[in-house]
Amino acid sequence: MIRRSGRRASASTARCWSITPMRSASPANSGSDPANRQPFFLQPARPPRRALSFQEPDMADFFTHFSCLLDVGTPQNAARALEIYNRMMEENAAEDPLSEAFLLSIQPEHGGTQIWIRDDTTGDPQAVIEFVLRCAEEFGLTGRWGFQWANTCSRPRVNAFGGGAHVLDLGRRRTVAWIATNGWLDRTLSDERGKRGAR
Repeated sequence: MIRRSGRRASASTARCWSITPMRSASPANSGSDPANRQPFFLQPARPPRRALSFQEPDMADFFTHFSCLLDVGTPQNAARALEIYNRMMEENAAEDPLSEAFLLSIQPEHGGTQIWIRDDTTGDPQAVIEFVLRCAEEFGLTGRWGFQWANTCSRPRVNAFGGGAHVLDLGRRRTVAWIATNGWLDRTLSDERGKRGAR
């Protein structure tokens, strides 16, 4: 699902809605769990005091970054690709929740036949894949195309960093291969543990 801009793209650029980065709280402080609290010891009576203020859990912002090119064959196809992008935004405007989607433009330094796809602070790789497949069908693109992305975090959260890659067969309109580093790491570590346990 894709977030769109409040205005349609011009002949040279398309833009998704401004991004509201996704936020997630860290695990609750162990001190809030009764099972983890320190033993209570009786103390002499003390004068009343103000209620203590507790520090809120640190918040973290999570991002997905990517930047890639898609060659659509001709400058005319590049202009039509912007129209395809706008149609996707309209079709998905009513979807909830909306995704961060991506930015799209034609840059002179990349030539008139290539469109530049990238995130705007953060983005949605699945939206990119759907868009590229639509372009492949519309323009009869062939061969393989792929891109990669990086997952980052504003704070050093465990397992918050990684990435992935996806390769498409444009002619067959299907996925050739894909990888996400978090899944690959888990599987590789699990295989090694299994081998050790079999010894």
